[in-house]
Amino acid sequence: MLFSPLCSGSSGNASYLEAGGVRLIIDAGVTAKRLRGLMSMLDLSPEGLDAILITHEHSDHVSGIGVLSRRYDIPVYAAEACWERMPKSIGAIAAKNIRVFEPDRDFYLKQLCVHPFSTPHDAAHAVGYSFVHGGKKLSIMTDVGHVSKRMLDAVANSDLILLEANHDVDMLKAGSYPYPLKMRILSSRGHLCNEDAGLALQKLHARGVKNAILGHLSEENNTPELALITVQSLLDEAGLLESMFVTVADRFEPCGLFEL
Repeated sequence: MLFSPLCSGSSGNASYLEAGGVRLIIDAGVTAKRLRGLMSMLDLSPEGLDAILITHEHSDHVSGIGVLSRRYDIPVYAAEACWERMPKSIGAIAAKNIRVFEPDRDFYLKQLCVHPFSTPHDAAHAVGYSFVHGGKKLSIMTDVGHVSKRMLDAVANSDLILLEANHDVDMLKAGSYPYPLKMRILSSRGHLCNEDAGLALQKLHARGVKNAILGHLSEENNTPELALITVQSLLDEAGLLESMFVTVADRFEPCGLFEL
């Protein structure tokens, strides 16, 4: 199983996964041209991709899916409610490439088991993903206002998780965002702050998770250094720092190709 967060942040998100005879992209919130460039940094190409999986319909996750699907004839998988709210700006997608899954029910892409689990975010029906193949498990859990026990159970025993650490609460409150936007981000259907990401990792450690990538950082209300320090401090307080690997995804380029 190979995984890379190609880019991760409030300005655009895309990740690459290869497992079980499948090559796929999770979210495509950047242009097709930029995605091709990001993949080329890892000696990868969008030609031959088997699928694009969508977490939710916000533009920083879907802006490039239309061109990608049309140009490379790639099926796009999303929840029905997500399809209904998909921005018209993505353009037409061939009927044969519109694939609908039921959240919280497993499906297979060749030998790869995909588990889309419902997440609390202000979208039509947002999901995170767990992928299982060959005894390995990868999970993606970003754009979440809070982390419930059900979500923790869904990603338990992941060999690697991409987890949101969107903002520092004090930076957000003191920043330039309009008050309604601040309240949306801070809500239970908004985005996960650094401290809550650290607390979630404390609980995930007890559920067998030992490797994490922090993602979807806000450009205005966070820094990679602050996110990492905050999370590591909480792990250290719980005596878990030495037994959990944590790094931060880059906003603009891949932070590596991880082999599980």
